[in-house]
Amino acid sequence: MPGPKKLDPSSSPRALLGAELRHARERAGMTQEALGAPLFVSGAFIGQLEGGTRRMQLEYAVKFDEILGTAGFFERNCDAATKSKYPDHFADAAEAEAIATAIKEYAPLLIPGLLQTEAYAREVFRAGRPTATQDVIDELVEARLERAKLLSDPTTPLFWGVLDEATLRRQVGDATVMAEALRRVVSLARRHRVIVQVLSFSAGAHMALEGALKLMSFSDAPPLAYLQSMGSGQLLDDPASVAQYELAYDLVGASALSPRESLALIEQLAEDYDHEAQQP
Repeated sequence: MPGPKKLDPSSSPRALLGAELRHARERAGMTQEALGAPLFVSGAFIGQLEGGTRRMQLEYAVKFDEILGTAGFFERNCDAATKSKYPDHFADAAEAEAIATAIKEYAPLLIPGLLQTEAYAREVFRAGRPTATQDVIDELVEARLERAKLLSDPTTPLFWGVLDEATLRRQVGDATVMAEALRRVVSLARRHRVIVQVLSFSAGAHMALEGALKLMSFSDAPPLAYLQSMGSGQLLDDPASVAQYELAYDLVGASALSPRESLALIEQLAEDYDHEAQQP
């Protein structure tokens, strides 16, 4: 069996803390399950902390110092590792997304963040925060564009998105913004960087009607599911729950248009928005 993935402690404070936790645990001769037991968490949860897919909370940091005899190291460094440029409800998911090997996302209302253009993202944030200062909006847009750089790697992570037809027809910003946004999706798909399907209105009811769904897989950690609603989000690692959401995603994908049909529809709608933008 291959050993654990070598972490790069310089990549982030969270990666540093995870690498140190693994080192301290192995030095103490403890398994992940044994370390998790006094905290009433699973060995998989400890693995996610070590791998950087979970943020270390202060209560856990204090217990790790006590159990592993690390003289307050984790408590002292926990604050830096928990800081994030993302909203609290999304911070854990964003950090996990950054090291995922595969991301599958069902988007019922908006183009997925990783695929958004700057203009589209700006319209989304402004609509959701009508009284925010321009500096706040700029910071949110910058963080989203930084996330999108994940797709600058030619192959990893694999991204497979199923977009509800509503994401294409709900006009965010003006027609020019929408045309540009849809053409970016098409460009990424045409370059074989992402897989995109459209779930048409004619598909009717399906298992993911209740909201957005993101699934993330990792090379050396269990998969995670992230559920998001207005101003809140939930990151799940329970195997039974994740398996249920994986089934839901697979069924949504089976009900969607093929990738070829999906791109044809997205391109047609981009042309329609272009035509609308040119009208006097």
